[in-house]
Amino acid sequence: MQGSLIPSLLMSIALLGTAPSGFCDDTDPRVSLGLTDAERIELLAEMRQMLASIQGIVAAIGIEDRDAIAAAARLSGNRMARATPAEVRAKLPQSFKALGGPTHLLFEEIALRADTDDMADLAVLTGSTLEQCLACHAQFRAN
Repeated sequence: MQGSLIPSLLMSIALLGTAPSGFCDDTDPRVSLGLTDAERIELLAEMRQMLASIQGIVAAIGIEDRDAIAAAARLSGNRMARATPAEVRAKLPQSFKALGGPTHLLFEEIALRADTDDMADLAVLTGSTLEQCLACHAQFRAN
């Protein structure tokens, strides 16, 4: 079962980047976050770290390295959420926070469960985390 989950996770990751770069014109129906260039750079750096965490988790599940799973997940957990600058957090709509908060908590859950859960269960939880990422990217744009 585990062998079939990892390709699905990788496909989900690939779909995160399906919109062409610069695709934020008037035809983009997603909600603009209204960030300054500096705020956008900060938020996008956080998103790249979250993607790197997903990659690290998936790779570590593949080799059954529980410590690496937990370490990768912690990088995008609550500590990251608390480190977001206050001026950026103040601009984010509640609907964004309603997706972002639980996503950071899912990373924390992965870190906690890395010590005890079956690898297949960790893969499923990672898939759920990616669903949160996809939902956010479908609804918002960082500009």
